[in-house]
This record gives sequence, structure tokens and C-alpha cells, in this order.
Amino acid sequence: MAKKTGPHLPLKPATRLVTGGRDSQSNHGFVNPPVYHASTVLYPTAEDQVAHRSRYQYGRRGTPTSEALENAIADLEGQSCAGVALLPSGLAAVSTALLAVISAGDHILVSDSVYRPTRTFCDSVLKRLGVETSYYDPLLGADIAKLFKPNTRAVFVEAPGSQSFEMQDIPAIAEVTHAKNALVLMDNTWATPLYFRAFDKGVDLSIQAGTKYIGGHSDIMFGTVSANAAAWPQLKATFGNMGLCAGPDDIYLALRGLRTLGVRLARHQESALHIARWLGKRPEVLRVLHPGLESDPGHAIWRRDFSGASGLFSIVLKPAPERAVYAFMNALTLFGMGFSWGGFESLVILFDCAEYRTATKWSPGGATLRFHIGLEDVGDLITDLETGFAALNSAT
Repeated sequence: MAKKTGPHLPLKPATRLVTGGRDSQSNHGFVNPPVYHASTVLYPTAEDQVAHRSRYQYGRRGTPTSEALENAIADLEGQSCAGVALLPSGLAAVSTALLAVISAGDHILVSDSVYRPTRTFCDSVLKRLGVETSYYDPLLGADIAKLFKPNTRAVFVEAPGSQSFEMQDIPAIAEVTHAKNALVLMDNTWATPLYFRAFDKGVDLSIQAGTKYIGGHSDIMFGTVSANAAAWPQLKATFGNMGLCAGPDDIYLALRGLRTLGVRLARHQESALHIARWLGKRPEVLRVLHPGLESDPGHAIWRRDFSGASGLFSIVLKPAPERAVYAFMNALTLFGMGFSWGGFESLVILFDCAEYRTATKWSPGGATLRFHIGLEDVGDLITDLETGFAALNSAT
């Protein structure tokens, strides 16, 4: 939960990824901080213990390992970041951020295209605690103003939308939200602070499932919440009072993953755009859902607000029997079928937003597949997809 230090802020993002949170002089010259497995912190005297005169007081409240990552992420988020909380999962980051800013009797607005577990948390835990959730069309922009109630305390955005990839006009939403004395929370996992500077666009709490691109190797569960000065005191208190903390080994792996985030995201972006354009020319594909494509309805907003894209996007297949869609997926050998993403490996899942949307209608016209394009050779991935389409056509 440490506040960032700012000596590297004038540096470019790629350099900050490498230098942020590092203090080799405090670590006997070693490049990386040690992994502190810690609970109890001993004080030298009774006077120090009573007065809490120690940089570290208890393992759950922070160690040199966690502080290094907090500072590195805060540095990447930008000057408006007042502090960072490290959580044991992406969903823990979402739930902690929401609980930090709302109370019983409050009302919140949540994008209809939000990550489904976020929706489940709102419809179960928050509902039981007396918080009302209204879902809104992610394309509303400034028109979201008409949905506010006197007790609306927060607006939750996610851009692009989970699975369906709608782009939200976050600056317009933030302007309305702040005029109503509410806060903006954003799930920024897709772009990360490297490609979307959330605080510069009006966001108050920026959330990431660090399990995805920060870790980058499909081997940790991790989440982060970064807050500006308006939201940090509430987040800091809630995070501490709930007894939440990430494990030291996952923190260390997240810090190690952060160092290569720039080169990995660049490769994910390049490969995903190449394959998305290739898929858009396939006769079996109705359309590709990727805001980085010029043909995408959200491309103008993406180009205005984002500096890059990641490896995640979806496609809509032309109508085909279910057995044909299954045949396509089962024929793939380089694309695993798994519900996470952000690692080095390519993935694919079949999904249907119509199962849970309430503010918008999901009727894409065919089966929908979400792809994560990993770090494999693009030519090999295309060959694998060609095998899948051959199986789809045979089953059709």
C-alpha cells in the first residue's frame, strides 16, 4: 500500500517498467528484492513497540517485497496515483475496490458488458448488504447521467467490454460521474496502465487482474487496485480492515512479470491484430470484435484514448451447427481451452453473453469465440486455425 516515489516519472514507460520499485542499494547491490516470508516484525525496544516506530509493523501490512511492487505499479500508473493495494486475485481486487467506496443503501451503475464474476459479486454479496446495482448500456457515454439516483455513489466501467469488446467513452462518463459527486472504478486488465492511463482519463480506482498480463506466465493468482488521492484513504482503510494481502511468492512473480510487460504486450498486440485481420477475411467468420481494427465500431474511441491493444479479442462465426463449432475447437492443438488469459500461451473459449445481459440485447448472429493470442509464431497459429476451420466445414 506504499505511496509511489517519483524519481523516474520523466522516463518513458518501457524504462519505468524496468526501474520502478528497485533499490539495489538497500538490497546489498542485488538487482531484485528478496522475498520476505513474514508475519511478525520485532521492535528493538518497548518504547518503539508502543509508539509503532518501525517502517514495517506486521507482514500483512507490508514488506520490502510488497513495497517494491506497489511502487513499481504506482510509477507506471502515473503521478495521480496515490497508492496501490495488492490482492490475492483479480476478483478480490474488484470486490475490495467496490466495498471501499459504497455502503448499505447506496446505488451503483455497472456496465452491462462487465466481467461476469464482477456482476455475480454485485448481484449476490452487494445485494445482500443492501447495495442496489443497475446495469447500463456500455455505449451510453455522457447519457449515463439519466441513470443516476440521489444515492448513486459509483460507476463501474470496463473497456473494452469483457468478451463482447464494446468501447466505453470513459472521459465522458467520468465527467458526468464527478459532477454527481460519485467515483469511477475501472477494470483496466485488458490494456494495463501501459496502454491506458486510467487516472488521466478521469478514473478514481484502477483495477487489474494481475493474474493476466502482469504475471504473464499463467502461474499466479493476483490483483491490484490503484487509487487517486480522492479514493486512496477509503481503499487503504478497507484493504487493511478486511485483512487482505497477497502471498510473497506471487508478489515476487508479479514483480518479475512486470519487468517484461512492455515487450510481451507489444508482441501480443502485433500477433493479435495480424490474426484478427486474417480471421476477418475468412468466409466462416461473420465479424471480428477487436477495437484495434479500423472496421470496429469502437475504433475511434480506442484510438483517441488508448496507446495500444493486448492479445484478447472475439469473433462471431456465421451460423453453423453446434457440432461444427465443437469440431473447430477440438481440432486446435496450439489453442488451449481455458477461462483465463494474459499468459504466454494462446487460448480459445466459446461464450454467450445473452445468458446474463440485462440492459442490452446480445444477438450476434452466430456462435461467438474469444481468443487470446499468445507468444507463439503467428504462422503456426494460423496453420492451426486453418485446421480448425477445415474441421468446422467438414462437420457442417
